[in-house]
Amino acid sequence: MKRSREKAASELFAALYPRLAGWCRRLVDDDETAHEIASEAFTRLWARWTSVAEPRGFLYVTAANLVRDHWRKLERERRAVHRATVEAAARPPVEQADPSVRLLVQSLPERLRVPILLHYYADMPIREVSVLTGRKEGTIKADLHAARELLRAHLRRSLDHTP
Repeated sequence: MKRSREKAASELFAALYPRLAGWCRRLVDDDETAHEIASEAFTRLWARWTSVAEPRGFLYVTAANLVRDHWRKLERERRAVHRATVEAAARPPVEQADPSVRLLVQSLPERLRVPILLHYYADMPIREVSVLTGRKEGTIKADLHAARELLRAHLRRSLDHTP
């Protein structure tokens, strides 16, 4: 019995995963995110394997909900970055950061840049950055640390090369 369930699950995965991942890819415009969503949909199906009457429908509805969650997260991040940018631009010139540091921050990967902008430029507490980005506080702290290390290393290199 268990063997036949595993075989059925394996056959279902082989038959549906490529199309589901492709469908997700068209919706989120990112291969990695699409595969994460498709994989999560299958994981949720496996958790309810014996109670799901229509696995294909379950997978697509679950994936659609996960895509919608992804879009909401992107929108929260977009609004947070916009807010941070507007607030940073509204500050008087005395408070403006050194332009070279600002350029360095802009060159950071988005995953690191957003927390830096929100926490240091928009002066938001880590808890608020966490809520706005939909990421855990520990992740925000780790990203802030990683961003500071990258900035520190880059500034150190540029100081070493100053005449």
